[in-house]
Amino acid sequence: MKPSIPLHRFSIFAEGLDHPEGLAFDAEGSLWAGGELGQIYRIDKRGRVREVAVLGGFCLGLTFSPRQELYVCNFKLGALIHLDRRGGVLHSWEKAGGRKLKTPNFSVFDSDGNLYFSDSGDWGKHNGWVYRLRPNGRVETFAGPFAFPNGLALSADERFLYVVESLKDDVLEVEIRTDGRVGGQRVFAANLARVPDGAALDAMGNLYVTCYASDNIYKVTRAGRISLLAYDPQGTMIARPTNLAFGGPDFDRMYIANLGRWHISSAPAGVKGQLLANQR
Repeated sequence: MKPSIPLHRFSIFAEGLDHPEGLAFDAEGSLWAGGELGQIYRIDKRGRVREVAVLGGFCLGLTFSPRQELYVCNFKLGALIHLDRRGGVLHSWEKAGGRKLKTPNFSVFDSDGNLYFSDSGDWGKHNGWVYRLRPNGRVETFAGPFAFPNGLALSADERFLYVVESLKDDVLEVEIRTDGRVGGQRVFAANLARVPDGAALDAMGNLYVTCYASDNIYKVTRAGRISLLAYDPQGTMIARPTNLAFGGPDFDRMYIANLGRWHISSAPAGVKGQLLANQR
């Protein structure tokens, strides 16, 4: 399968980060990222990096609420952490659904301020969950168990949550009913070798999935058709990609976190990204 975006179209947007894993754009267009020792970075539009905080642990997924508040999944601390814009901790959650968090990994907000986040559980086991943090601070079990649930993406109409199952190399489409309860689920994309990790949607509803172990990125259409978007056979520009986000002046560039290196890479996507809850 030939990639639709050649590797030479990629460039380094920012470097000098400590193995970045999660990415999130704020409403002003700055890119935020996490580090392997719990660092929180803010990167301006020119790619200049500033360390905002050091939480300890290992920061994975980052996301902003509709109120522009930052939430971080920290798997070594076993916590979902709410930060202010200066990096101060406002609150943290270490339990959900009566369970202690094992591997909080990624999160996404809906427009009402509900935060869906994955707790991947243990690698090799079917003990991961997706939880939901309500605006009132209550955490509840939304769906599961799953085989290492990882990246999440919410459809534009907020009717479906896409859940990356890293252990099964697939993505599930999980229905969110009008009353907020979980509905049916189906395999939306299968055989995304190897170890799919992060996910993001474009404005047309196509899903983009980074694959950690194979240094490639897939595109999945709304009809479920899979194509290879990008691939790095040497694993240098795209190096253990974990998450991706849309941004840039016209919101038509994708930015890739490379856990295997110290940089964030970027390339023209050829389509605008789907606006997230904090960007509408």
